[in-house]
Amino acid sequence: MVKITVIGAGSLAWSATLVRDLCLTPSLRGSTVVFMDINKERLSLIDAFAKRYASEVKANLVFEKTTDRRAALKDSDVVINTAMAGGHSYYENMRMISEKHGYYRGINSVEWNMVSDYHTIWGYYQFKLALDIARDIEELSPEAWLLQLANPVFELTTLISRETKTRIIGLCHGHLGYLEISSILGLNPRNIDFEAIGFNHVIWLTRFKHDGEDAYRFIDDWIRNKAEEYWRIWREDQVNPFDIQMSPAAVDMYRTYGLFPVGDTVRGGTWKYHWNLETKRKWYGSLAGPDSETGWKVYLDMLQYNFDTIAAAIKDPAPLTRVLPPNLSRESVVPIIDSLMNDKVGTYQVNVLNMGVIADLPDDVAVEIPAKVDGRGVHRMRVEKLPRRIVNYVLRPRMMRMEWALEAFLDGGRDTLFEWLVTDTRTKSTEQVNQVIDDILSMPENLEMAKHFK
Repeated sequence: MVKITVIGAGSLAWSATLVRDLCLTPSLRGSTVVFMDINKERLSLIDAFAKRYASEVKANLVFEKTTDRRAALKDSDVVINTAMAGGHSYYENMRMISEKHGYYRGINSVEWNMVSDYHTIWGYYQFKLALDIARDIEELSPEAWLLQLANPVFELTTLISRETKTRIIGLCHGHLGYLEISSILGLNPRNIDFEAIGFNHVIWLTRFKHDGEDAYRFIDDWIRNKAEEYWRIWREDQVNPFDIQMSPAAVDMYRTYGLFPVGDTVRGGTWKYHWNLETKRKWYGSLAGPDSETGWKVYLDMLQYNFDTIAAAIKDPAPLTRVLPPNLSRESVVPIIDSLMNDKVGTYQVNVLNMGVIADLPDDVAVEIPAKVDGRGVHRMRVEKLPRRIVNYVLRPRMMRMEWALEAFLDGGRDTLFEWLVTDTRTKSTEQVNQVIDDILSMPENLEMAKHFK
């Protein structure tokens, strides 16, 4: 019997999707799924949802709930970490303080890391939580696999791989952006062979073939002949701030760096795309992308709406399958669990230490690559070579920000925060740097963090 533990299970909409995929995977039936969260109300909701949903689709799964993390982790086979320490409101407060001192969208927003919940330099508690979970697994379930879904996947996968012996796979669904590219180009995704590699949220389309032939020509033709008309309609009709895969920003990155950006990569880039709201609207449309003050509010409202919808469905006697139809999602979490636990070979997009796969990058840095997964674990595959421009102008600068963030977490000291900010293009003076550090560390929630960075 397989024991699957979900840390941060109170993320109701995501956990509901996980439950559905587990219920619809016959080879994992008989498994025990343990939900763990510190929020008792949310924990009870997902437990109730899971038991009802499994009953409706006649899936033989055992569900348990607990607020005790160590009890949940003991003797686990697979651990899924989706937890965000502090929740969105905590990070939004730090963003507000940062903006008061002239750091638009917060001190975390830096070159190639503009994603609004990818918290690094001020992610002390998130890093601590993730590392504590990994060390608990090391002690209580040393053979378990940790699937790291909570951001920042790049930093946390690297940190845990270096600091523990826990078997970790970082996961993100951003690579599925290739489906949107294919759809807009009028290509059947079933006939697409693609590869997108780099770091999490910084991946590039190194292979794109349709029926065995290079499909980049379709991208080039679309840019020449159809992009302007597409953007005209897109700007008028945009309702989803995440609708940016074929935005002007994506095309400009392609022209600048030589390969097409995939998924969350489009949300990053340099300050060229992010100086202010007006700049963001130029590159990402009327909603200014998901990481603007307007787009991020839409996202947070959507999270609340999804939570309310699932919560209401649980209290309604009508079938839950009406709200969440019994169709497998495109998430790779459950298929990867199936591959690991039942020795079913599958190819997946994963984040693991490089170990020589991507040339010109260190072995001990987590990269996002395709890999074969089976009962013996993760088997890295050979990949295409990245252009020098992407390595030098994108990946290495992003890697150094990761290293700085890990140093700040592991070593502490005010100087690590100061050095992060003194090189920031938004910084105008030493006084500005010291003021924003003082105000962030003075937050009541940051008492422990302030001692760390003293």
